[in-house]
Amino acid sequence: MSKEQSLQDAHVKIGTKQTIKMVELGFASEVYLAEDADPRLTSKLIELCDKHGVKVTLVDTMSNLGKACGIEVGAAMAAIVKQ
Repeated sequence: MSKEQSLQDAHVKIGTKQTIKMVELGFASEVYLAEDADPRLTSKLIELCDKHGVKVTLVDTMSNLGKACGIEVGAAMAAIVKQ
């Protein structure tokens, strides 16, 4: 199964606020991060994920991450929520 299909099938929270909230609350099992997102946001998220032991997977562009999540706009980050 492709990563794009697995993101669409998984319970995903998309966007900066939602992703950070899921990591802080301990609900994120993995985070996808667009390499072209704002470095001020990405550095904070990477630090937070390291602190909470959450795996970070980089995606080349915000547009590709948005498509992988099944939305028509770009996404800076997305979190897979633990079931």
